[in-house]
Amino acid sequence: MNSPTKVDTDCYLSIAAPSQGLYKEKGSKFLAFAYPVEQEEQAQEIIADLKREYFDARHHCYAYRIGHIGDKWRMNDDGEPSSTSGRPIYGQLLSNELSDILVVVVRYFGGIKLGVPGLIRSYKNATADAIANAEIVEKIAGEFFTITFDYLQMNDVMKVLKDMNITPISQDFDLTCKMDVKVRLTQIELFYGSLKNTQICRKT
Repeated sequence: MNSPTKVDTDCYLSIAAPSQGLYKEKGSKFLAFAYPVEQEEQAQEIIADLKREYFDARHHCYAYRIGHIGDKWRMNDDGEPSSTSGRPIYGQLLSNELSDILVVVVRYFGGIKLGVPGLIRSYKNATADAIANAEIVEKIAGEFFTITFDYLQMNDVMKVLKDMNITPISQDFDLTCKMDVKVRLTQIELFYGSLKNTQICRKT
């Protein structure tokens, strides 16, 4: 696993694309699925899809962290003994300093009970395998804004965006122009100061 070095306070680590992992213990199979997610609703949709796809599995345990400081998080044991599945999954997200990530571990019971230590080890190792198979990327935390300005201000606005290395997400050019942008957290004050003569609206 190749992890970029975090330098700025608004930078954090996540995964670039879905990945999978596998761990076997005494006949039980633990299938781990890792996904990049940015919203809790998105995570819940993926969990529901996996439950439908692997309907014959005994458990579908998961954990996720969302936001550049991981302030939105959840873990679920889905019927396993308390803290034997969701917590070790979440622990791997913490130890790898990952956010904007969901990991679901699907368990097929092999007929032999593993006990608390065995369950913790299995869910941890399955998650670790999925993370090891993922591409780790650096993401930049930011906020979304809509800029509204007169067409005659176009050159000035575009110069500011170019200097700040901001690429418009969407734009509508008319007599009154609108542009949606994402601004990294450490640049928001500069962003406001550089576009004083425009209307800036923070998107929620």
